[in-house]
Amino acid sequence: MTLRQTLATLPRDTRDTLFLLLVIAWVMAPQVAHLPVWASLMAGAVLLWRGWLAWRGRQLPGRWAVAGLLVLTVAGTLFTHKTILGRDAGVTLVVMLLALKTLELRARRDAMVVFFLGFFTMLSNFFFSQSLPTAVAMLVALLGLLTALVNAHMPVGRPPLAHAFRLAGTMALLGAPVMAALFLLFPRMAPLWGMPSDTMAGRSGLSGVMKVGNIAELALDDSVAMRVRFDTPGGAPPPQSDLYFRGPVFATFDGSEWHPLSYRAGSRSLERPGSPAQLKVQGPALRYEVTLEPHKRPWLLVLDAARDKPILAGMGVFMTDDLQWLTSRPITDVTRYQATSYPQFRHGPDTATPALRAYTELPPGFNPRTLALAQELRNNPRIAAGPARDATPALVNAALTRLRTGGYRYTLEPGVYGQHSADEFWFDRKEGFCEHIASAFVVLMRAMDIPARIVTGYQGGERNTVDGYWTVRQSDAHAWAELWMAGRGWVRVDPTSAVAPGRTGAFQRLQAPRGALATAMGTVMSPGLAQNLRAMWEAVNNGWNQWVLNYTQSRQLDLLKALGFESPGWQDLITVLGTLVGLAALGGAGWTLWERSQHDPWLRLLARARQRLARNGLTLPESLPPRAMASRVQAQFGDAAQGVADWLLRLEQWRYAAHPENAAHQLGALRHEFRTLSWPAPTARR
Repeated sequence: MTLRQTLATLPRDTRDTLFLLLVIAWVMAPQVAHLPVWASLMAGAVLLWRGWLAWRGRQLPGRWAVAGLLVLTVAGTLFTHKTILGRDAGVTLVVMLLALKTLELRARRDAMVVFFLGFFTMLSNFFFSQSLPTAVAMLVALLGLLTALVNAHMPVGRPPLAHAFRLAGTMALLGAPVMAALFLLFPRMAPLWGMPSDTMAGRSGLSGVMKVGNIAELALDDSVAMRVRFDTPGGAPPPQSDLYFRGPVFATFDGSEWHPLSYRAGSRSLERPGSPAQLKVQGPALRYEVTLEPHKRPWLLVLDAARDKPILAGMGVFMTDDLQWLTSRPITDVTRYQATSYPQFRHGPDTATPALRAYTELPPGFNPRTLALAQELRNNPRIAAGPARDATPALVNAALTRLRTGGYRYTLEPGVYGQHSADEFWFDRKEGFCEHIASAFVVLMRAMDIPARIVTGYQGGERNTVDGYWTVRQSDAHAWAELWMAGRGWVRVDPTSAVAPGRTGAFQRLQAPRGALATAMGTVMSPGLAQNLRAMWEAVNNGWNQWVLNYTQSRQLDLLKALGFESPGWQDLITVLGTLVGLAALGGAGWTLWERSQHDPWLRLLARARQRLARNGLTLPESLPPRAMASRVQAQFGDAAQGVADWLLRLEQWRYAAHPENAAHQLGALRHEFRTLSWPAPTARR
């Protein structure tokens, strides 16, 4: 016997329970990545146990057993999350309550509780991800829950699940226009999942601390970091050498890690950029729009250098002394903002200040050979000839020349660096990724008493040929150096370009080793086809981000402007939405009236007669035919109701007689006569 035949022979209760458990498992599946391991295992075990009980027709466990599991659930939640409040703890409890409630699935009332818990659990998936795959999975879950709900309201017989699914799909399609109108016009407000999460442990991306080797790990991650649309003809980007998206800036070195200089964010104005950056721009401005993926950090990525505050709704933005733009809270969901940058700029003081001494400090006891190399370069008369203030460019060029001609190599696998990371790079390994090169270069500059710091961010990108957006990936993460020079301020110097010019000049990225799956796919699919499929998928996903996740109030108001409103506000949104809802209600009422008119007019006229008699004190069953009703009327009211009895007999005669061409006219005459009948008063009863 096949599985389909076996399912067809199951009792209806067993079939419906197994289907509901399957839908619940589908709803819970995306939560596995966010739930504690014990919760996922326990929920799965409970669902399997409940399915086995339904399959075998066994009795459900008693209340004490369920209560014991509930106590274990609460205790496990408290032990894992240290609370039962908050997003993570709350989702854990809801998922476990849904699983445990299936053990009490005895009556329709219990099923209703399971349905509503299932809907809430389905929505809780969006607390963690609002991606297109999650939305598609939850749409399938919605149709499954609606199918189970419709099926539960069919108590008679064994209706097929396909019939319930068609009804659920029809309901969803009928409600889709209303949901679309609410999405487009309901005033925007920050979603619950846009609030900071319980933990600030970020996803893969730039870090607030740079340890030599951690950016190389990002090169293995090909996920999207952000998408950029340039406001230029054809969406063309600036020259490749200018595609530096600025992120965290590090100026303090402890020998193994780089940290940013401490600053008090509370003292910065959130309304205008901080003046200590001393930013001076020139040349044409470059306008663009960034769609930033969530990284749970407070920084915005902008092209060097942005003088004006990026346009970001609902969040404070300010700039630090080192040109980094920060937000008032971490970026926890897909965020879109507009920015204006000037590729030609200068910033920082023109003359030496005491604050620059912090950028020349090095920890004692580290990298002695690099310190000796710095002294050797400073003492070289051919390099450091001339006044001291003119020596900096010559010393920088000497270091870059050493990188170009000294046999240094750009690689993703330089090995593990020890305590003296700069010494190992300059003299032993002579290979590394961008942060190895930048760190060793900045250490050498500081050893020559040149103020220097490390800037991290992203460099480069690729244009999606489908939608025209420029995609910047985690693998584009980069680290470069900034040096202070008298009369010029801070100057960008990218030592990686000296080792591998193609890294920043032609977007030649190091490729991570391909896994077994990628190798197998490469044998059955051409690289061009794989690239096209990838571009199409990313374009679809980007469209989802732009038109759904980033559908902000400004876009709502732009929609109203397109409809003819001159200066729309939220009041206009409410007006338009109320008008559409009213029209939808009128349409529903018209549909109801039309549907009623499609019912049997003879049955409706007979029902009106039955209701009128009930008001006069004679209640008749709905299954009683007109002739029997006439007999009951005469028995109840006597001759006072003779006219009513005769009308009922004529109504029956019209029903079963051969209808001539004027049958509709005759029924209309009976309907008119019904309104003129002399109905017996309740006082005329016998």
